[in-house]
Amino acid sequence: MPNENTADYGPLSLLFGRWKGDKGMDLAPEPNENVISPYYETITFERAGDVDNADEQVLAIARYHLSVRRKSNDETFHDQVGYWLWDKQNQLIMHSFTIPRGLSILAGGMFNEVNVNDKEVTFNVATKLGEDEGIAQSPFMLDNAKTTEFTQKLTVNKKELTYSQTTMLDIYGRNVDHTDSNTLQKVE
Repeated sequence: MPNENTADYGPLSLLFGRWKGDKGMDLAPEPNENVISPYYETITFERAGDVDNADEQVLAIARYHLSVRRKSNDETFHDQVGYWLWDKQNQLIMHSFTIPRGLSILAGGMFNEVNVNDKEVTFNVATKLGEDEGIAQSPFMLDNAKTTEFTQKLTVNKKELTYSQTTMLDIYGRNVDHTDSNTLQKVE
């Protein structure tokens, strides 16, 4: 049974709490051009304990919910739930998430625990369609807005979280980089 109070969260430890940011920039594809949309967002990270897989792998888990609103009209245009996972033995960081468009992603990357301190950590994760980690998407998305690659860099310290990410899409008859970035402040 996972225990959220005794798990060894390692580099995930700085994530926990609620973060808000209003410096977001979304560069998204439209049929004839890419459109830039400024946004603000809230991300809440919670301790979810640890689990073992097949009695061999132990994963520490940070669960989160992310909500993004356009500055132009205050409407939610992106909602996401997921997990950051830490495999201490294999020095692996993973990010799994789902968005309600029929898309789930599991991206991973190596993490050198020697660089972990209580001041700041950086995670770099990536995946491509057909790789071990992976991208799962609905038949509609495969036919109309296929995600082929995802990369993300996230840096967090006690007060600030910044990220940049790129989702490669095959949409509108072309391959497009859909990019997002933001800087958030810890509010609780």
